[in-house]
Amino acid sequence: MNTVKVNSSVSSKDKRYMTVIAVLSVAIPVVVALLFFMPKANASNVDVSYLPGFHAILNSLTAVALVIGYYNIKKGKVRNHRAAMLTAFGLSAIFLVSYVTYHFLGERTVFGGEGALKYIYYFILLTHIVLAVVIVPLVLLSVYFGITEQNARHRRISRWTFPIWLYVAVTGVLVFILISPYYV
Repeated sequence: MNTVKVNSSVSSKDKRYMTVIAVLSVAIPVVVALLFFMPKANASNVDVSYLPGFHAILNSLTAVALVIGYYNIKKGKVRNHRAAMLTAFGLSAIFLVSYVTYHFLGERTVFGGEGALKYIYYFILLTHIVLAVVIVPLVLLSVYFGITEQNARHRRISRWTFPIWLYVAVTGVLVFILISPYYV
């Protein structure tokens, strides 16, 4: 009887968190997308021109933390893995807040390259954007399953989360490098 009660309470707790994860997984991309259609805030005294470089640094550090986390779990160092992955999660959260701030206050930059470089840039940008949307629920689920020690579920989802998250972090840096000559 107690076993059933414990399992059902875990299940209802999971359902609550799954609902939060689902809401965030929709809300975050919607808010980011709306930023591109909203009029810019009139904050002429706020300089956000440094933020794209900061975003590239955050993405670089996220990629490094992800690789360190992956290396540590392959070596069986769970504590180090957890620290690295939570660091990656924290860096990504800071990135998200900063990214929203920049696109709320800053001017839009248009890529000015031509020829093959233009197609390369837009391919990288498009795959980055699509996978950035996909990665939101994957990261939230991976972190939740890891924190709650649902290791089988964590491993199953993290097999997808890790390569996609790493791709999004690395391509975020590439997008910055390719568009940086066009910042005003």
